[in-house]
Formats: sequence, C-alpha cells, structure tokens
Amino acid sequence: MIGLLNGHVESVDADAALISVGGVGYEVRMPAADLSALHAGQETRVFTSLNVSQDAVTLYGFLTQASKRMFLQLQKVSGIGPKVALSLLSTLPPDRLARAVADGDAAALAKAPGLGKKGAQKIILELKGSIDLSQIEGSSVPAAAQVDTGSMQVVEGLMSLGWRQQDAEHAVHEVCVEEHIETPLTNQDIPRVLKLALSALDRGR
Repeated sequence: MIGLLNGHVESVDADAALISVGGVGYEVRMPAADLSALHAGQETRVFTSLNVSQDAVTLYGFLTQASKRMFLQLQKVSGIGPKVALSLLSTLPPDRLARAVADGDAAALAKAPGLGKKGAQKIILELKGSIDLSQIEGSSVPAAAQVDTGSMQVVEGLMSLGWRQQDAEHAVHEVCVEEHIETPLTNQDIPRVLKLALSALDRGR
C-alpha cells in the first residue's frame, strides 16, 4: 500500500499531479484546492490512498492528513466511492465538510458534483456523530494547502455566467499556470484571472 509520497512535482493538470519519486512518476488525483497549491518544479509531501477497482488502479492524494482521513471516512458510507469523496473534498475543505455533517447541512454537501441531495442526507445519517471534529478542525494545515478563496470567487463568477464548475476550475488553474500567477489569489488578481479564464473558456467552445 502506498501511503505517502515525498517527491518532485513534474506537472499539474485539472484533475491530477504527476509526482516523481526515485525516478518513478506517480499520477495522483487530488482535491481542487490541493492541486491549486502545487506547481511544477516544487518538492512536496502527499498523503495517499490507493484504490483498486475492476477497471483501474488509482492513487488519490492529499496535502494534509485531515483530508485523507475525511476521504476514507466518506467511503464508509454505502454507495459513496472515491470519486464522489474527492468531489466533496474539492467542494468543501475537510473542516467545513466535517462541520456540515455534524450540523446536518445537506445543502452544503449537495453542492458537490455527482452527489445530490439524497446522497448528502445519507452521508449525514451514516456519519453524524462518528467524525472526530477535533482531529479534522484541530489539524495543522500547511499554508500552501489553505483554501484559495480568490480562485473560488473566480469559479463562482464563471458558474454564474453559465459555465460548469469542473470547466471553470480547469480554466482558472490553467490560466494561473500559464500566466505564472501565484495562488492563493489576491483581491487584485481576481478581476484579471476572471477575464483570462473567461477568454480561455470562450476559445474552447
């Protein structure tokens, strides 16, 4: 079982990062906020979970132990697989996700693509009371892994114009990489990134 990678980031795209460890490149699928904190050329440490299915062997990764714990916890709910668990962690950081479960906030969970209201209610029903909030909320989160509220604002702006969340997140990430714009975005960067991302999406129609 591969539980941790210490290595060099070779590349980052909308869904995964390619991390080189000892000459071997591992493709790691990660939450959107974690991917936005990475860039090619940096050294990183990623907590991982290996998923083996009939169709594929997939490595999922997280910049904090809290995210990995939440990812594994979510999959204890019947019908919730790694893709939906990752979608949830791309929509809400682990502390907010844990709090949503504890508070019975199905609407917050249902914002995750691929879940829906019934799935959100099922997660609350099966996990409420079983998540140790102190482990999630009290965990130390690296600065690079903090939620990029600036990028989230740009994504929300694009979604309000009719673009899908996945397409909007991909465009924002690509623009930041191509234009060498550092994340988390500052308030001054938001209008520029929004304009560039909108142009990129229009070109891709």
